[in-house]
Amino acid sequence: MTEIDTNLISDFARNGAVVVRGLLGPSEIASLTRGIEANLAAPSPRAKIASAANDPGLFIEDFCNWTENADYRDILFTSRLAEVAGKLTGSRAIRLYHDHMLTKTAGARQPTPWHQDQPYYNIEGRQTCSFWIPVDPIDRASTLEFVAGSHLGPWLMPRSFRDQQARWFPEGSLGELPDIEAARDQFPILGWALAPGDLVAFNMLTLHAAGGASQRRRVFSARYIGDDVTHAPRPWTTSPDFPGLAAELAPSAALDHPLFPEVWRANG
Repeated sequence: MTEIDTNLISDFARNGAVVVRGLLGPSEIASLTRGIEANLAAPSPRAKIASAANDPGLFIEDFCNWTENADYRDILFTSRLAEVAGKLTGSRAIRLYHDHMLTKTAGARQPTPWHQDQPYYNIEGRQTCSFWIPVDPIDRASTLEFVAGSHLGPWLMPRSFRDQQARWFPEGSLGELPDIEAARDQFPILGWALAPGDLVAFNMLTLHAAGGASQRRRVFSARYIGDDVTHAPRPWTTSPDFPGLAAELAPSAALDHPLFPEVWRANG
């Protein structure tokens, strides 16, 4: 069994991203693959095509499908993911925030630009954990990369990936991302080749990015929230959106709501 030891926990706190080898077994990867294929065959109304029309490949994303997709639900609720999120974040209890499927077909050129996830969301708090879980082998060139320690810094301006529009926070209200690609040697960039069963865990404020895909790259992201995370309703549409939630949950309230079920609690 993969151990979540004190070194991994301290690395997560310091760097904001760690690799966890062999956390999911072959049957779990098979179930997750089945879930992704079902999702690709019948995308939800929330699905987005993130690649341009002239891209030789396809980049498709979909969100918040755990209530309809039994294979997603099994992984989110019965695997060790929530327990690991609790240990890495130091939380007493973990809630599911949402699921996110990301598939790039072979030859997709569309990169995932550098960004933090949390500014796109409707939450505040630091005890967050996302898992990036490939069901296909991922080489170093196609993997998710991170700027170590960036989760300890400020929130940076979230922009739409393809046209760089500020559709969330108003222009000038947050600092701008540095041009990491223009000066990669000046940043402590982390990234790992991954086999099915491996995953990376990262804080929702850690800067991250990914390139295109030379081979098919099917990935499932599981996003969990811990003890200090609260509701932060926004006057704009978040990504993903939770329609009607602002009328049901007060600002700064814990996310004690059926959309965000508790999936793990520490013993004792």
